[in-house]
Amino acid sequence: MKPGTTFVYQGHSGGSPERDVMAVTHSTKQIMGVKCVVVDDRVWAHGNLTEKTFDYYAQGKKGNVWYFGENSKAYKNGKVSTGGSWEAGKNGAKPGIIMQAHPKVGQSYRQEYYKGSAEDMAKVLKLNGSAKVPYGSFNDTLVSKEWSPLEPGVAEHKSYAAGVGDIKEVTVKGPSETLGLVKVEHTG
Repeated sequence: MKPGTTFVYQGHSGGSPERDVMAVTHSTKQIMGVKCVVVDDRVWAHGNLTEKTFDYYAQGKKGNVWYFGENSKAYKNGKVSTGGSWEAGKNGAKPGIIMQAHPKVGQSYRQEYYKGSAEDMAKVLKLNGSAKVPYGSFNDTLVSKEWSPLEPGVAEHKSYAAGVGDIKEVTVKGPSETLGLVKVEHTG
C-alpha cells in the first residue's frame, strides 16, 4: 500500500467487460485514533463509471493489514447509492483484517463489520497457489475464499502475491465475475 502506486485490473462481470483501477493516495484519514491510508478504487463497466470508493487501510504493529471502512458510491441507471459505506467506530462498525501477517490454511477472519451493511469474511484456502494474469505468472500465492453472510449465494476466490497484493479474483458461487491484474504503476 505504498502511496503513488496504482493497480489496474481487467475482467468480466456477468459477461460484460469490467475495469478496476485502485490508486493508493498520499492522503490519510484518522479513524479510531489510527492513521489510515486512503485508497481510491474505481470500477467501470462498458466504459461507464459504476463504483467510486475511498477505502481506509492501516498496517498494525504485528503486520496485519486492517480495513477501517469505506466511503462508497455505486452508480446505476442515473442514481447514486452509498449503501456500502461504513466507518469503524461509528454506529457499532468495527475494523477487520484484510490481510493477515501470518496466515494459516483453514483460518477464517472478518474483513469488515457494520451489521446489516458490511460483513465480509475470508478463509485461507492455501499458501502455495499459482496464478497467471496479464501482469505475470505467480507461484506461492495465498488463495482465499471470500464471502458475506449478507449475500449467501455469492463467494469468490482471490489470489494474493507477496510484494504485490491482490492479483486475481474469480467468482466460484453466484454471478460470473473475473478480474486479473494488468499493470502496476508507481508515480511516487
